[in-house]
Amino acid sequence: MSGRDRPGITSGLVSVLNNYPVNILDIDQAVIHNRLSWGMLVDVNPDGASPSTSDALFKELLFAAHDMDLDIRFTPISDAEYNDWIASSGHDKQLITVLGQRLGADVFAKVTQLVSSQNWNIASIQRISPRGGVGAGPARSLSAVELRINRKRGEVDDLRAACLSLSTQIDADIAIQEDNIWRRNRRLVCFDMDSTLIQREVIDLMAEAAGVGDEVSAITASAMNGEIDFSKSFEQRLSLLKGLPVSALEQIDKEIAITDGAESLLRNLRRLGYTTAIISGGFTWFAERLAQRLKIDRVYANELEIIDGQLTGRVIGDIVNEAKKAELMKAIAVDEGVKLEQVIAVGDGANDIPMLTAAGLGIAFHAKPAVRENANTAFGTVGLDGILYLIGMRESDIDSGD
Repeated sequence: MSGRDRPGITSGLVSVLNNYPVNILDIDQAVIHNRLSWGMLVDVNPDGASPSTSDALFKELLFAAHDMDLDIRFTPISDAEYNDWIASSGHDKQLITVLGQRLGADVFAKVTQLVSSQNWNIASIQRISPRGGVGAGPARSLSAVELRINRKRGEVDDLRAACLSLSTQIDADIAIQEDNIWRRNRRLVCFDMDSTLIQREVIDLMAEAAGVGDEVSAITASAMNGEIDFSKSFEQRLSLLKGLPVSALEQIDKEIAITDGAESLLRNLRRLGYTTAIISGGFTWFAERLAQRLKIDRVYANELEIIDGQLTGRVIGDIVNEAKKAELMKAIAVDEGVKLEQVIAVGDGANDIPMLTAAGLGIAFHAKPAVRENANTAFGTVGLDGILYLIGMRESDIDSGD
């Protein structure tokens, strides 16, 4: 049934059904720009009623639809078709979230063609971000659309790889999650700090202040790309910072830029009761101050050794490397009483890969290629607030902070 949406349509049609011995097996509706599409699957012969009963029902529904200025049609469903439909409802279900500054027809054409080519079926599509204006005005800060898909013959790993490849060719991010109970029940989010919550690598900023910027940046890049061992590279870089005064750290802290969307994300996670943590291969000196600013619950990073107001080029305690990051995330989950399926991990470097792969949802954020290939999903276009749409939030749920 379709027609202009207004109150009373469903009530009117169901009131007709109520006059007959029928069972309602399924019902669904969608409204797009005041146009209603409404469907119901009905067993018209549950107790062996005579065909004349269903004929009378169809006739009364036709009259009711006519009185409400609606278009209505009937399609017979065989037992075999119904059983196939029941069987398909148990198929693997995935949720694709497409995010970008402006989602045009070109993006949807490529995404839907990809889904089809991978032998998946689109069950529903819904825009979940605010609607923008018409014309060629400035794009909204973020657009997001959800596609619920069912497997026919497709494989999840193949689909994920294809979406990752496509996202590098279009001006949008494509996130994939299994549409299960864990997706709607995340409770802990663990963040890398450098180049994730903040826009630079702090150790590079420290190196610039110490006059060894180029040398340290080259080592950092190799470490984040996974070309050299993180712990070894960390010791090499830190030794070059020996003698850097604490006053330089204070100036760097004033200049650190927080990543787009981070404040909105943390504000909304806090409002929803999520536990948040920084697990960083950087330094507690900066991470603790950032946590205070963003009101993050827990901080784990490397503690700089400072003597007489200067860096010694060493840290106190064990280095927070790739293995330690994953270990810390698992320990927090145990302490908070949540399963790893309920954990989101966000990072950009090779030292984040164990943490990202162990979490229920690992997000490679503006990350290096090796990291993108190992994470559940990757963001390269939108800010951190895009994560809100992956945990089931809609435009009306998000606190903009205005």
